[in-house]
Amino acid sequence: MNTKGVTSIMKIVKSSRRLAALAGALALLTVAQPAFAQEISDSHLAAARTAIGALGATAEFDVILPQAAQALKTELIQKNPDMQADIIEIVDKTALSLAARRGDLEREAGLAYARVFTEQQLNEIATFYQSETGKKLISDGAIVMREVYRAAEIWQNGVARDLAQQVAAELQQRFEAATPAEGGEQPAQQ
Repeated sequence: MNTKGVTSIMKIVKSSRRLAALAGALALLTVAQPAFAQEISDSHLAAARTAIGALGATAEFDVILPQAAQALKTELIQKNPDMQADIIEIVDKTALSLAARRGDLEREAGLAYARVFTEQQLNEIATFYQSETGKKLISDGAIVMREVYRAAEIWQNGVARDLAQQVAAELQQRFEAATPAEGGEQPAQQ
């Protein structure tokens, strides 16, 4: 491996560390705000985690680490194609070691839900979304909402059309009432 390759890898690693440190500092500042200083019991937090699990509220974030790893591999391999096998091995190994940090997100998400919902509300949310109806809502809710948006668009177009037609008809009537007919009598001038 050449010195230039190692130097470029080190620059990328250092900039990644700076970004991670900045993100961590911002996260700490956000969490440490006085508005969120309330104490949350273990049972309240457990209820929040159960609700989050039932909702699948953090599932969309499962792709973050694999996407970051893939982006890093691509970037490093483009700069150092002769090190492709090493880069893939090291990035994959490191990404796997970081996977355990997924729990940090779950904890923070649990705290966010616990700050907004009471323990009882979280238990009710979890109960509903763990039921067959709640599971159906999660799995098919997006399909239903697409249909609702489609219906709303059709409705909007119809309402806009009817509004324009009815206003035009009313304006036409008022215009005709205010305009004397051709060849008819002119209003008397005073």
